[in-house]
Amino acid sequence: MAQWQPDPTFYPTARQAMEAPPEQLAYVVTLNTGGNGTSKPDALCVLDVESSSPSYGQVVGRVDMPNVGDELHHFGWNACSSALCPTAPHPHVERRYLLVPGLRSSRLHIVDTKPDPRQPKIVKVIEPSELTSNAGYSRPHTIHCGPDGIYVSALGGKEGDGGPGGIFVLDHDNFSVKGPWEADRGPQHLAYDFWWHLGHDTVITSEWGTPEMVENGVNPELLLAGKYGHQLHVWDLRTRRHLQALDLGPEQQMVLELRPSHDPNKTYGFVNAVVSLKDLSSSIWLWHRDNGTWKIQKVAEIPAEPAEADQLPPALQPFGAVPPLVSDINLSLDDRFLYVSCWGTGEFRQYDVSDPFNPKETGSIRLGGIVPRGGNGNGRSLNGGPQMVEVSRDGRRVYVTQLAVRLLGRAVLPGRDPRLGGQDRREPRGRAAGRPGLLRRVRGERPHQIRLEGGDSSSDSFCFPS
Repeated sequence: MAQWQPDPTFYPTARQAMEAPPEQLAYVVTLNTGGNGTSKPDALCVLDVESSSPSYGQVVGRVDMPNVGDELHHFGWNACSSALCPTAPHPHVERRYLLVPGLRSSRLHIVDTKPDPRQPKIVKVIEPSELTSNAGYSRPHTIHCGPDGIYVSALGGKEGDGGPGGIFVLDHDNFSVKGPWEADRGPQHLAYDFWWHLGHDTVITSEWGTPEMVENGVNPELLLAGKYGHQLHVWDLRTRRHLQALDLGPEQQMVLELRPSHDPNKTYGFVNAVVSLKDLSSSIWLWHRDNGTWKIQKVAEIPAEPAEADQLPPALQPFGAVPPLVSDINLSLDDRFLYVSCWGTGEFRQYDVSDPFNPKETGSIRLGGIVPRGGNGNGRSLNGGPQMVEVSRDGRRVYVTQLAVRLLGRAVLPGRDPRLGGQDRREPRGRAAGRPGLLRRVRGERPHQIRLEGGDSSSDSFCFPS
């Protein structure tokens, strides 16, 4: 008798996901930079990342958005390994659709990657009116596939510019907007990222700002007054109620990317604070549960780097230093390595976080920066540093975008335990340990978030321990 099987890219455990075949395609959203985003639409590009392919490193597919000015942001899969969780199983869904939010337009695009994953097609667009009327939110930002639906964070409230921001849910099957997720938000007002510990019925959310605080750039007065996000919020997943606020302190401005442990038995995770008002440093913080109470503590600090005033943009000249401006972090599926993008200084760091309370820096490379200091990779001059980062399932490849310079870089780290800054050991196709192995220019556009075919280190959550 024939048996029905779930999507083969769903894995009960993180270890099984690590043993899966390597990705062959990467999906990247690109933002249009001509005419202030008004001349042509943003796009979703498909990049060939199979090293033996004759089109390796090339853009092999593309779908343009139907409107201009969307400002595509943190897109994600409609379904992933969480569909196998026993509390809300949905094994009938498949990892097929990419949900691509327009942060500025409040549109949400549903993109079908089948039957030909190199030629994705838009099959539905959720317009702002549907989003605001059914969920009460605007400015969709981040997508996560959950066991009972598709979760989306939003920066703005129903009126657009102000808050509160929060989370809404889409139906797995028809992508209808089911409504807002929160039943009782407590003191939470600002929004950004969200993630969860599914086995512990806990959701964690972070803070950035409302649309009026971020869409025209950072407001210096609000920043110096400590008005941007500096808290995490802890929620009960089942009752959708706010439980606890974890304050990093108002000097820690813009608390952004959440990376929980992939082991469902663990209750810890990492978050980055972009800038400290005290000394322009960036920092990595660890949230964890201790005797039933959630706590947070700083576990790594990245200092600002001194620079001559004539090397700096006007805003930084009075400080005589370049802030790291950590823009993204990513955690390998085995919970061993944390990767940190320092957009301001151009440094890309790797930490061994086997002991999450005591990260050990194991190396770094330079990929541009506000004040380039060499080591830019393959002899190319890069302006602006690493921005968004994604790690392959097996932990052997790291993909980085540089939003500010329209350049997509791929740092290929050979070996099971990659060490940034290792020996200059040449590999096929010009790859070198700890150096960019592929630099792909997307002309006239700015690449932002990356997703990998079949899933990656920040797209899936698991309910079974390895």
